[in-house]
Amino acid sequence: MGRHEQREQVFLLLFRAEFHSPEDMPEQVKLFLEDNEAIVLEKDAAYVSGRCGEIQDKLPEIDRILDAKTEGWDTKRMGKVELTVLRIAAYEILFDKDIPEGVAINEAVEIAKKYGQETSGRFVNAILAKLIKTGDSDS
Repeated sequence: MGRHEQREQVFLLLFRAEFHSPEDMPEQVKLFLEDNEAIVLEKDAAYVSGRCGEIQDKLPEIDRILDAKTEGWDTKRMGKVELTVLRIAAYEILFDKDIPEGVAINEAVEIAKKYGQETSGRFVNAILAKLIKTGDSDS
């Protein structure tokens, strides 16, 4: 499984977390990995569940930063698809120095276009461009 497919699986699992309590998530992760035909290798399952956990650990900080970078769109008002995509990309931009910013943005826009509404790709691109342009120093 390539990085794009892994990222998409992280998106699907993290999106699921929006509809379940934190206490339910260990069982949800287990079900997601067991029922997922796209994840056949143990290393991919470990990557997807591990990355999802890493992002969830940073959610308060990520959401605070996203709220500071958006005007009129705090994380509580965003669509769940867009929010999930933004959280993944923000994590990659802010905390994973192995992923170039441009790659994080391009991948986020593609996932937003695939799973979101017609304008989701543009919305995600605009927020992430602002995140990179302004940095985190003024959040």
